[in-house]
Amino acid sequence: MQTSTLPRPELIQMADIVARERGIEKEAVLKAMEDGISKAGRSKYGPEYDIRTTINPSDGSIHMARYVTVVEEVMDEFTEISLAEARKTNKFAKIGDEIIDNLPPMDFGRIAAQTAKQVISQKVREAERSQQFEEMKDKKGEIVHGIVKRIEAGNVIVELGRAEALLRRDEMIPREMFRVGDRIRALVLDVRNEVRGPQVFLTRSHPDFLAALFKAEVPEIYDGIIEIKGVARDPGSRAKIAVYSNDSTLDARGACIGMRGIRVQAVVNELQGEKIDVVSWSADPATFIINALAPNEVLKIVIDEEAKNVEVVLNEEQLSLAIGRRGQNIRLVSQLTGWHIDMMTEAQESEHRQAETQGRLDLFTKALDIDDMMAHLLIQEGFASVEDIAYIALDELTSIEGFDIDLATELQNRAKAYLVAKEAEHAAKIKELKLAKDLVEFEGLSHEMLVKLGEAGIKTLDDFADLAGDEFQEIVGADAIDLDKANAMIMKAREHWFEAEKK
Repeated sequence: MQTSTLPRPELIQMADIVARERGIEKEAVLKAMEDGISKAGRSKYGPEYDIRTTINPSDGSIHMARYVTVVEEVMDEFTEISLAEARKTNKFAKIGDEIIDNLPPMDFGRIAAQTAKQVISQKVREAERSQQFEEMKDKKGEIVHGIVKRIEAGNVIVELGRAEALLRRDEMIPREMFRVGDRIRALVLDVRNEVRGPQVFLTRSHPDFLAALFKAEVPEIYDGIIEIKGVARDPGSRAKIAVYSNDSTLDARGACIGMRGIRVQAVVNELQGEKIDVVSWSADPATFIINALAPNEVLKIVIDEEAKNVEVVLNEEQLSLAIGRRGQNIRLVSQLTGWHIDMMTEAQESEHRQAETQGRLDLFTKALDIDDMMAHLLIQEGFASVEDIAYIALDELTSIEGFDIDLATELQNRAKAYLVAKEAEHAAKIKELKLAKDLVEFEGLSHEMLVKLGEAGIKTLDDFADLAGDEFQEIVGADAIDLDKANAMIMKAREHWFEAEKK
């Protein structure tokens, strides 16, 4: 084999054949050939040289040359040349130019030819993998069809045309089984370009798989007339999907269920009989939660927007159905709506209100040194804490019947004094508990929270970071912090762990 400027049409034919067989661009094959020939050239002339090869895509002629760069001071005599030396052959040469030294045709010995062949094969494989990655990365979030190729330790290897994908055991629907040769539908969860090639990960248990199935079954979702606002799943058992129509004349829930339930049934069949509730989404949280709890009839609903908490009152006979087996239904409703939901009967709600009122009554009479009648009046006006009274505008207090400016000012002063005393009490308790400085200074933890954490044995930031969000919420009280914020604070406390791992 020789490098020359003579036409080599067989190279072009070879590139065409390889490109078709591997499903890659002919240009990528020619580039692999050029790299292989360059590698062989360096094995002949010396690995230190910058030898490059170009193949004419029209006739296959090969051109090999050595490249050197014009520099002010030569540091590498194999790849660099001084300006003075360069101008001996090219008087217009300047710093940064590349001087091309054409190499004569060469015979490739057995070792050089083998080197070229290995490089070409490697580069073609790399091009093939790159092509596969580019094809698959655009399919992320889409449903793909494949055939089970093999099963390894419970994980399923799926053949997707020229690519392979992995469906892990934990991404499958519980209790479903596959055999080699089975056809399978799954969602592309992730595509990673790793050293061994593109790795495609599939899922059948993710909420997005259910959403994608509905998109495939309901044309109105595909067309954008109906939006999927949320999905909550207990894979293989039950799921809830919230839908909304941008066309006021179209019933989103009815369209997704289909005539005689044909559309939703098609999705149920794909998900191994998973029961699916289609819920009408509403921008009003109360309406949305009531829709998600249907067909259970809600008697009363109380929303605390700040704490993202909802109290729902139902008939006693419907309470267990609304909660569901092992709390499944209420858990899915909570996931779907994004609200923490407390469910109770009318009797339980009455007891809860009485206990809540009594707690506030005791707090106000003690903190403000007032009688029960005045404390009841404050509660009726919507005051829930001493902080509410201490920091509200005075005119809000004077607007209460029977409250003049002197009384309002006195109540506010007493409230502020109580809070100052309470804060001092908490500070002393924190010192007594010997809480670590990093925990005391952690953003978002009030002194009251710190005392409760210390009393529960949480005395350092690492102790705090070891908690789960619901454990933190249980220690300080659900009224003190909502679960989302609790989880966010725990993750923030763990950041120094991740930074330490990187070092």
